Amino acid sequence: MDPVVALRMIAFFKDRARENSRRVMAYRNAADIVEGLDDAERERLGRSGDWQSLPGIGPKTAAVIAQAWSGREPDTLVQLRSAAKDLGGGELRAALKGDLHVHSNWSDGSASIVEMMATARALGHEYCAVTDHSPRLTVANGLSPDRLRQQLDVIDELRDRFAPMRILSGIEVDILDDGTLDQEPGLLDRLDIVVASVHSKLRMDPAAMTRRMVRAVSGNRATVLGHCTGRLVDGNRGTRPESAFDPERVFSACRDHNVAVEINSRPERRDPPTRLMKLALDLGCHFSIDTDAHAPGQLDFLGYGAQRALDNAVPADRIINTWPVDKLLSWADS
Repeated sequence: MDPVVALRMIAFFKDRARENSRRVMAYRNAADIVEGLDDAERERLGRSGDWQSLPGIGPKTAAVIAQAWSGREPDTLVQLRSAAKDLGGGELRAALKGDLHVHSNWSDGSASIVEMMATARALGHEYCAVTDHSPRLTVANGLSPDRLRQQLDVIDELRDRFAPMRILSGIEVDILDDGTLDQEPGLLDRLDIVVASVHSKLRMDPAAMTRRMVRAVSGNRATVLGHCTGRLVDGNRGTRPESAFDPERVFSACRDHNVAVEINSRPERRDPPTRLMKLALDLGCHFSIDTDAHAPGQLDFLGYGAQRALDNAVPADRIINTWPVDKLLSWADS
């Protein structure tokens, strides 16, 4: 078994199981190190078994490499694969054709665009959007206009490599305090998908937060309203209460301006809460079930979001990422 494949698969299953991201990175970094070796160096290390002599390779990753090099599936991979659970969603999960909210290491993701898209393709996606953060979110290495332009060039170069899966250009753009979007309007117009999200001043006065969100989704540039309440319900970042706003006004604006309400699949978010999902459904909104993935294994979180939609009787035809890509993009442009 190729040690690089084994290491990346272990990282995938560990990310999927929500293990500590720093520990997972050891496997992804080890994969990069081995992948960078020429054939002669791999052969020499394979014969000697001295993989741990490489800077960045520790005892655990060295054991994986040695077992894969010897032709067997590494014990760690066997254990992780056997422990992997169905994340839910059933037929609705199977109906999802893509993911519209995904981060790479251009902002605060842990893997390259290539690795994220390769994983999306392996999961059977027909399309996947790259939606790294916008400039204001400096803690997440948000993309300046120039960096976003560079990323768009990279995506253009990768499209043929991943065909027939379609790589969609995109951004998770901050909704600023006044409801404007944190990126040049002309650049937003070039993108396939714009996920608009609040990341700051989450405890803003409800009336002001309502105006902020309504303006953001009414400007004919947003495609998806991301994790609308900003809440955290568990996980290593702790918990955080919901932002307060008038959901009927915000969701009505989403409906009227063809902006999907995101069903964020991250287990620590579960956003929107059930009562708000039901309200958005009753008001006639469309939805997008997205992973908000920051690592390859998290791309499989779609099952979590699909199960929540299933539990709340959200029809598949109201979920925009069950649609073929041409219909999705036509709706996003309307």
